[in-house]
Amino acid sequence: MSSVILVGAQWGDEGKGKITDYLAQKADVVVRYQGGNNAGHTVVVSGKEYKLHLIPSGILYGDKLCVIGNGVVVDPAVLIKELDYLEDLGISTANLRISGRAHLIMPYHIRLDQVEEERRGANKIGTTRRGIGPAYMDKAARVGIRLVDLLDAAEFRAKLERNLEEKNHLLDRVFDSEGFDVEELFTEFQAYAERLRPYVADTSLLLDEYRREGKNILFEGAQGTLLDIDHGTYPYVTSSHPIAGAACIGAGVGPTSIDKVLGVVKAYTTRVGEGPFPTELHDEIGDTIRKAGHEFGTTTGRARRCGWFDAVILRYSVRVSGLSSIAITKLDVLDQLPKIKICVGYRYNGKLIKEFPDSLSKLAQCEPVYEEVDGWMTDTTACRTVEELPEKARQYIKRLEELCECPASILAVGPDREQTIIVEPLFA
Repeated sequence: MSSVILVGAQWGDEGKGKITDYLAQKADVVVRYQGGNNAGHTVVVSGKEYKLHLIPSGILYGDKLCVIGNGVVVDPAVLIKELDYLEDLGISTANLRISGRAHLIMPYHIRLDQVEEERRGANKIGTTRRGIGPAYMDKAARVGIRLVDLLDAAEFRAKLERNLEEKNHLLDRVFDSEGFDVEELFTEFQAYAERLRPYVADTSLLLDEYRREGKNILFEGAQGTLLDIDHGTYPYVTSSHPIAGAACIGAGVGPTSIDKVLGVVKAYTTRVGEGPFPTELHDEIGDTIRKAGHEFGTTTGRARRCGWFDAVILRYSVRVSGLSSIAITKLDVLDQLPKIKICVGYRYNGKLIKEFPDSLSKLAQCEPVYEEVDGWMTDTTACRTVEELPEKARQYIKRLEELCECPASILAVGPDREQTIIVEPLFA
């Protein structure tokens, strides 16, 4: 039995969906523990692409229990659309369970996210405008509505009326925006309640039962370490905790239940939205990486900012999430580059620093210090063992391991499930 947490070790979009899907072959349970439909995972199986936003990637296997934990914020309309999408493809969702403690994203959260971001103007954060932040704000303010509340019509209506009184006033007086009608929302959400009722469970209890039975459990994070609200590039972060420690809180399990932590990292670096990005490339190489890596958001379609691999970030991720190993994805994207750079430190005010700064203004002034290595100039997409990789690709991987002081257990050389090299198994 093993319990493994999978986290993004950069700014998100590292290919966690592919790695989760691959590891789910040996897992009995796959758990999503934070975030909302601001995240997106693309999984490719036998050339067919699946796009998921809330439901764990393990749903593509018919025999896995898939859990949306209490730490996730759920937009019922989006979740139901995703259920319909999977069922239309012939994929059963019968094994999905959703925590009754998960908070709901309401239409007023989405509206507030949109008008607040517009009001920021040049100081915008770069949110997906899907209501994630406002939903987490209400959760922290103790006025949120949980899925279990939705299933009790009287409880839901009372909370909806109370919240709309405040939200409509805010939308009208502060943002000059139209509010919402209680009756319309109540009727809409009662339909959601009936559709989702069969999926709702005490998922913390379920996970404990599976753990006691010796089952393999995979905890799937969304976004990435540098988007963590405490440990990321604040304020250009998400509203939850993508780091490994959040899996225990967001799923309702104790830290002594966790055996391994896997950090997923691209062979280069990308980010979406605003904020400093030391290794960002504004040239032809950056465009080449973007096109070769299909670097466009699953959720938003936005083009991702691309840059060289940043070992400073990875060392930081190893520390804050206690990574036991890393999965390096999209190695194949670098196949045709004659020279590849690795950021080994930053230069700030003439001094070399090797640890990630906590100050955003300091990070914005950091210049990357690079090592340059020869590319392998060979197609790696058909490689299935480490030995089949070109020597220079193996040297590149070894150098990344040395710089972050963490071994690579998985390598990905393409988007398909089969384009995966296992160096060290995580599940027996």
